[in-house]
Amino acid sequence: MRHGKKNNHLGRTTSHRKAMLANMASSLIKHKRIITTVAKAKTLRIYIEPLITKSKDATTHNYRTVFSYLKDKEAVTELFTVVSGKVATRPGGYTRILKTGNRAGDNADMAMIELVDFNEFFDGFNADKKKTTTRRSRRSGSSASATAAAPKATAKVEAAEEIQDAVVIEETPVTPVAEAPENNDAPESNDAAENNDTAESTEEKN
Repeated sequence: MRHGKKNNHLGRTTSHRKAMLANMASSLIKHKRIITTVAKAKTLRIYIEPLITKSKDATTHNYRTVFSYLKDKEAVTELFTVVSGKVATRPGGYTRILKTGNRAGDNADMAMIELVDFNEFFDGFNADKKKTTTRRSRRSGSSASATAAAPKATAKVEAAEEIQDAVVIEETPVTPVAEAPENNDAPESNDAAENNDTAESTEEKN
């Protein structure tokens, strides 16, 4: 009976299971996410998270301890240089398991296990969600809109006043031009007066 034995043997011998978990952990450190079965992902999470915690303190002893588990120099270097800097402020919970459905061949439950700090999609999604879910009351919204509209209105009024001061329009009264009356008699009278004068002058000469 398996009383108090929480580890999953995964149907493998001890040496086979250790080698498989070491390879999966190295792949996860290098590629930041892998796809495997749900049972293997849960076992890998128990296997790799203590190693990530050890990578926060870059001592020779921790290097050798982690290398005894992974047996991959490239993975150990990546863990202590890149991953440790990302997870420096996270107190555990370095991995995330997302179920992806069943496998077509044997209908096994599949999942994707990834390092939390290397997934930029969820960070952006959470940031957008926080921005869109800000709750504001109607009063605060109306007052904010009024305060935002007030400077615009004052700016428009000041601009209009400046334009009026710069451009002064002088309105001059337009007087209608009266048309001269047509006097047909005036030229005739002038001609008659001229004829009378010439007649008088000729009489005086005679």
